[in-house]
Amino acid sequence: MVIVGAGEAGTAAAIALREGGCRSSIVLIGNESMLPYERPPLSKAILIEETYPEPKLLVTHKRLAELEIGYLVGRSVESIDRAAHTIRLSDGAQLAYERLLLSTGSRPRTLSIPVAPGSRMATLRTYADALAIRQIIGRKCEVVIIGGGFIGLEVAASAVSRGASVTVVEAGPRVLTRAVPPSMAELIQAKHERSGVRIETGAMVERVDANEGRSRVVLADGRTHLADLVLVAVGAVPNVELAQAAGLAVANGILLDETLASSDPHIFAAGDCCSFPHRLYGERIRLEAWRNAQRQGAAAAANILGANRPYEDVPWFWSDQYDETLQIAGLCREKDVPVARNLGAEGQLFFYLAADGRLVAACGFGTLRAIAKEIRVAETMIGRRLAPKAEALADPAISMKSLLV
Repeated sequence: MVIVGAGEAGTAAAIALREGGCRSSIVLIGNESMLPYERPPLSKAILIEETYPEPKLLVTHKRLAELEIGYLVGRSVESIDRAAHTIRLSDGAQLAYERLLLSTGSRPRTLSIPVAPGSRMATLRTYADALAIRQIIGRKCEVVIIGGGFIGLEVAASAVSRGASVTVVEAGPRVLTRAVPPSMAELIQAKHERSGVRIETGAMVERVDANEGRSRVVLADGRTHLADLVLVAVGAVPNVELAQAAGLAVANGILLDETLASSDPHIFAAGDCCSFPHRLYGERIRLEAWRNAQRQGAAAAANILGANRPYEDVPWFWSDQYDETLQIAGLCREKDVPVARNLGAEGQLFFYLAADGRLVAACGFGTLRAIAKEIRVAETMIGRRLAPKAEALADPAISMKSLLV
């Protein structure tokens, strides 16, 4: 069993294979020079901890040895020979496989505008990226973040908490355009602005110039922003080149069936790099989320071992914004009917009902104690395909748990 990619999905798959009874050799291949680690802290704790931050490891050397999982560190896979069932590594070595799992993840999307050499630019994907950003942001530092999505806003919160002057420029009409409803985006933007972050929406970046060791971000309307650091946070691109070169079906990720098998039955995939059909939504989706990667890796391992179960976990995502949390269960789609539930000072919830009345998504922003329990119940309802009354969802006096029956 060979696993390409030692992120959340690949590591979870390797452990699940061995714990699931796999007696074959298991090889996990990672292209970074360290043990597998969690990525969510990169935009949060790693940037703001007072002491020198260490990554939160997914597994230790001792645990890998106990499970007899071979870990090839600092290697990448150059090609797959599907006919011979072999892969070629970056050091020229070849490795045979019976089953192959691709968990190659994604990479930050780059800007399609002119960027002058010498501009101080950054993206955030790896621990090394986070350390480089951490060394720059601080008191009197000016940071411009291009993109008002989750990563951009999380780094904005971390940077401003360290005393940096932060400006977020978002091309769309509001932040988090594809993730949350407009009224919730307004709450989140207001939270950032109260904390000192400047947010400019409808702001198209025309180019980035170098300016005496700094960067000048030039907007289409002629306005400019000087920055000690420009963070590009405009989304992610799935790493499908290896799969595509091997002749696997690809479209917005490696195309999988419900069991997470690719167009080659000997090759599976999991995590950010793949798209798969989801029975709850009747459509093909691709997710970039920590829990999905973890659970998909374990599900792929089970199916490699013969479980043959469709993957239909309810999508779930969270983002810390200062002392409040944003949590989303399911997929918030424009075609579904939103229902608001106001928790007062504790926060705000929105539920989404499909045309047939089923609850298909819920999102909330506010205190952890209030939001987490409501989203947890909503997630159960979504998975059970329940169709609660809109009036009951909107009424905070009605317990969410009572709607489970």
